[in-house]
Amino acid sequence: MEKLVERIEYLENLKKWREKDVIKVVTGVRRSGKSTLFNLYIAYLKSIGVNENQIIHINLEDVEFEQLHHYKALHKYIVSKLAKNQWTYVFIDEVQTCIDFEKAIDGLYVKKNVDVHITGSNAFMLSGELATLLSGRYVEIKMLPFSFTEFSQISKEADKRKRFYDYLNFGSFPIVSTIYHDIEQHDQYLEGVYNTILLKDIATRNHIHDITLLKNIIKFLCSNVGSRVSTANITKTLAKSGRKITQKTVDSYVKALTDCYLFYFVERYNIKGKNLLKTLGKYYIVDTGLRNHLLMAENLDIGHQIENVVFLELLRRGYRVNIGKLDDSEIDFVASKTNTKAYYQVSASVLDEKVLQRELSPLRRTKDEYPKFLLTLDDFEGNHEGIQQVNLIDWLWREQ
Repeated sequence: MEKLVERIEYLENLKKWREKDVIKVVTGVRRSGKSTLFNLYIAYLKSIGVNENQIIHINLEDVEFEQLHHYKALHKYIVSKLAKNQWTYVFIDEVQTCIDFEKAIDGLYVKKNVDVHITGSNAFMLSGELATLLSGRYVEIKMLPFSFTEFSQISKEADKRKRFYDYLNFGSFPIVSTIYHDIEQHDQYLEGVYNTILLKDIATRNHIHDITLLKNIIKFLCSNVGSRVSTANITKTLAKSGRKITQKTVDSYVKALTDCYLFYFVERYNIKGKNLLKTLGKYYIVDTGLRNHLLMAENLDIGHQIENVVFLELLRRGYRVNIGKLDDSEIDFVASKTNTKAYYQVSASVLDEKVLQRELSPLRRTKDEYPKFLLTLDDFEGNHEGIQQVNLIDWLWREQ
């Protein structure tokens, strides 16, 4: 029987909000494990005595439920199945498939003893009428593909360093951890995920007809992960290749790519001025394996790839992440939580003394007492006058 990774942090988050007066909204890129999370939580509910008739689970992308693609039909169907004088746990996958779904969700929310959980693969669902109707009445659980620790629970590679490079090169989508040794199967799977995201979550939802242009922008962002990027720069690059397009169009395409959680935009933070800078942020992709697949290369630009992995890991650990600007230098990540902060520099290797000093310099120039880390793939770990140098693979592995 195939081993199932429990996604403990996400599962505990759902447990924490059980029967609380909020709608649980699980968001994340397609195939990141949102439906599996619901299955894990349903199994937990049954293990503590919740009856089958108290659970309603609907996947709106399943043809079995296509008659529920209008809010009135969805609402009527669920209301007809509510348990009497008991809590009913409602789970709706890919809720944005339903026309005016927010009206159905709002109607369920006001009913007594109904605990509503929904998933979606597009941030648009939380930027429109749902957010307006349910302001202050929902919590968002942001889901990502596997962490390195979760990947390691499935991978059969015993050597931790080799396993990390598998994770980096082949990716973190849950199914990938079971199939990546079969290169043809792996590539077919990632191509299928990519095409589904491209067509269902981006082109159709945003009425985009120029798929070639969309793919060109995706390739550009993939090639420039971890580099400063502006839509003006993308527009100029496309113009040089013969594509005449307005910056406004590029803006809308890039927004669609971040709305579907394929890319994340990270703003720069002025450490001295303590304010966000609106220009020349960076983009990171949700999965390095998908990036390698689209660019048709492994071990491509290792420095930016591990930077991408660190960014995603900081998100998993609940940080708000920015790029740190300090005069004319940069700190890769300023990671903030309530009343705390940490600084991170990421480098493949600092065995060269000049590289080491270059990476340490901006960290030394920060004047506060928040923790400072230098993450590398070197086996050496140490302390540079309060700056902790840590092996990146060990840092990832220690997450649980």
